[in-house]
Amino acid sequence: MHSMRHTVESCLKPIAGIVRCALPGVISLLAACATQIQPGPSPAPARPAIAAPPVSTAEQEALRTLVSLQDRLYRVGAPLLVNNTDLCKGNARNLLGFTAKNKYSYSAEFIEAAHQVLGLNDRLQVMGVLAGSSAAKAGVRLGDGLVSVEDKPLPQGQNAEREAASILAPLVNGKAGVKLSLERGGANLALNVPLTHACAFAIELGNTDQVNAYADGHRMMITRGMLDFVRSDEELAYVLAREMAHNALAHPQKQRMSATVGGIIDNLIRMHPDLNGMTGMSGIKPMPQAMDTAADTLALYMAARAGYSIEQAPAFWQRMASQYPAATLNGYNAIHPSVKQRLEAISKTLAAIKHKKAAGKPLSP
Repeated sequence: MHSMRHTVESCLKPIAGIVRCALPGVISLLAACATQIQPGPSPAPARPAIAAPPVSTAEQEALRTLVSLQDRLYRVGAPLLVNNTDLCKGNARNLLGFTAKNKYSYSAEFIEAAHQVLGLNDRLQVMGVLAGSSAAKAGVRLGDGLVSVEDKPLPQGQNAEREAASILAPLVNGKAGVKLSLERGGANLALNVPLTHACAFAIELGNTDQVNAYADGHRMMITRGMLDFVRSDEELAYVLAREMAHNALAHPQKQRMSATVGGIIDNLIRMHPDLNGMTGMSGIKPMPQAMDTAADTLALYMAARAGYSIEQAPAFWQRMASQYPAATLNGYNAIHPSVKQRLEAISKTLAAIKHKKAAGKPLSP
């Protein structure tokens, strides 16, 4: 690890005598060294750091593909999250407006690849900035390292994401902005970042070729197979908006499916999920017709308000139904079987939105 080599080498460099430094562990590799100057002969040369084995080409490509798919989900999802706070039914929150990861954010077999390919180390680093967010306008950039928030040091190491979330949660409540200290180009930079009011639904990537999408009340998951199926960002926005609408309308909770779907999402976000149980319906009850049509209606308003063209929504969902009918038990329409009624609701909603646009009325269901 570059950060470990740098710390070891700087601590062993002799300064008019012997420099002794104890490295307390991976999480605190950047802690200051304790220096003691003593007279005496020069120490033996330090042993060269042992370089980590190079990451294979296959691992590099797998990681780059994963990051590219995640970036696309965040990019397409950003306008939906930012422009629909009043339609999220109480699920909007003040957010920083960016995502951050370190090398431990990836599964064990990709930690070294995340370091060598993406340049990640123990410190959380900005990996995506929500388009149109206050963070973007304030100057937060990809690659910025997170040093502190409101003068509270942000954690590093294996549990940095979880620990940082617990620090940030109370700091963003009731505030218009926060003071961030960032590391950029080897220097610290202080920014006052206004908070972004957005729908507080996480967007996840599912590592399976099954063409499906899930919502557990708090998260939306789009599978790799669904990303291969959609032909444009607009079509991806239709799927994301629909799962977002299910969450906003509390359908997973009403179906008592939050725990079941949450378990599926927890499994599929792993680099190598267990697909043995992902057959048939995977324990999910089909969505009732009334809930499905309600989600379609709200989703079209969400997509339109986010600036996406919604004219091709009927053709997209018809193509989905033709290629993956309800009989495809691990496909999208197995858990959303009311295709005919959904298409009727979509046609009516498209007409209503067109009329409201022409009349200059607010786009609300």
